[in-house]
Amino acid sequence: MAQQFIVEADGGSRGNPGPAGYGAVVMDAETGQVLAERAEFIGRATNNVAEYRGLIAGLGAAHELDPEADVRVRMDSKLVVEQMSGRWKIKHPDMRPLAAEAQRIHPSGTVTYQWIPRAENKHADQLANEAMDAGKRGEQWQPSSSTAELKAADAKAARASVEAAEAAGAAEDANGASAVLAQPSAGWGADLGTPTTFVLLRHGETALTPQKRFSGSGGSDPELSEAGLRQARSVAASLAARGTVQAIVSSPLRRCAQTAEAVAERLGLSVRTEHDLRETDFGAWEGLTFAEVKDRYPDDLDAWLADPKAAPTGGGESFAEVAARTAVARDKVLARYAGRTVLLVTHVTPIKTLARLALGAPPEALFRMELSAASLSAVAYYSDGNASLRLLNDTAHLR
Repeated sequence: MAQQFIVEADGGSRGNPGPAGYGAVVMDAETGQVLAERAEFIGRATNNVAEYRGLIAGLGAAHELDPEADVRVRMDSKLVVEQMSGRWKIKHPDMRPLAAEAQRIHPSGTVTYQWIPRAENKHADQLANEAMDAGKRGEQWQPSSSTAELKAADAKAARASVEAAEAAGAAEDANGASAVLAQPSAGWGADLGTPTTFVLLRHGETALTPQKRFSGSGGSDPELSEAGLRQARSVAASLAARGTVQAIVSSPLRRCAQTAEAVAERLGLSVRTEHDLRETDFGAWEGLTFAEVKDRYPDDLDAWLADPKAAPTGGGESFAEVAARTAVARDKVLARYAGRTVLLVTHVTPIKTLARLALGAPPEALFRMELSAASLSAVAYYSDGNASLRLLNDTAHLR
């Protein structure tokens, strides 16, 4: 019987892109004994690149120990796990060669991938942070005794992972087929633990908002109006009173950054920017009202309303394109903040898209939601992959 290893890997970037590093640990699957640790500061890179580099290092260490071993990879990056499992396409050009390198290390069919919450990936996460700290000092990472307690926890988790796999195999034998876990709706079924909750905040008003003009990521990037600044302060006070937000992630556009900073200052938190949370690029429609677009580009508007793959005139983004990048942003935030409550300060289309995806609703559902400036919505994400829309377009804090 082939030897069995567990590889846990992680990567991080302080700036995304910014100073980055990775960590990886190889354990004996039966005993949980730590067999190898790897960590390295890799200079300026993105989170995703660092996570893939951690995977490559972990697989390489496992291969050095036994090139014929069966390997179970456990990571808190849903992006890497889904791409390496073949369920998601690898579209980003920086990711393809890294994924190909990881695939070449071990024989096909001997590596499986499992997503785990961030809290269960502490050892690799600590190694990655040690590597980044060493890089900041101008040094190379060296093993230390600081991970001793985590090694004991790793052993326990590894044994539990093996026991769970063996239990699943026993169920398969008993039923004569692979056991399929039903996905219960949130609030009705097994206790799935603490969900990751997105509190979705649309930015405050700009001068274009009351006029209902198209204002996306391809226009002038307007700042908050006086009314918008008041709204940002009101929502900040409301969120501070609730006391549940643990992290803040914002679109890079100025109206969101200003709204996010108002909340961050009140809550004493920093703001992380996520480029894929930006609003749709409305192309030639930027700054126009719906009536003006209908008058100037009637055929393009009709196509846009009927087909999610149709883009606005002049090289804008389709709803399908925005949905794809919004889903990537969602999964990145889920991987980074598993089990926590995160405020996402963004725009109409990304918020409606996250609500639509949570409900499993068709693209035309975007036109059936109202979303006011500085409104709050909320989606909870559970460990079984289900999501629950908990709130939509709450404006009580603005009254």
